Amino acid sequence: QVQLVESGGGLVQAGGSLRLSCAASERTSTSFIMGWFRQAPGKEREFVAKITWSDGSTFYTDSVKGRFTISRDSAKNTVYLQMNSLKPEDTAVYYCNAGIRITTTIGGAYWGQGTQVTVSS
Repeated sequence: QVQLVESGGGLVQAGGSLRLSCAASERTSTSFIMGWFRQAPGKEREFVAKITWSDGSTFYTDSVKGRFTISRDSAKNTVYLQMNSLKPEDTAVYYCNAGIRITTTIGGAYWGQGTQVTVSS
């Protein structure tokens, strides 16, 4: 029943930055985890980052550590993914995700529609 709406994707040059937003349609349960996955053409869906709503703890896949930052705004029921030092290999459709559990291989029950991020060389 949770609806997730993503925004902020676009075209950026290598080394540039983008910030993705994901707004939940209703107040997010404090037991929820929210995060981001991405999928490039011809490749499997890949975990990117997650944040625990209750305490703000975070976890990132190795390839984005030090470049991406996930955060939350409780008042807006929104999570963000700040992406810096973007590389062409970051090009993908990025999907917001939410649920009781999110692992590096299995997402939570709720998904956004996806937003395209394209990084040019």
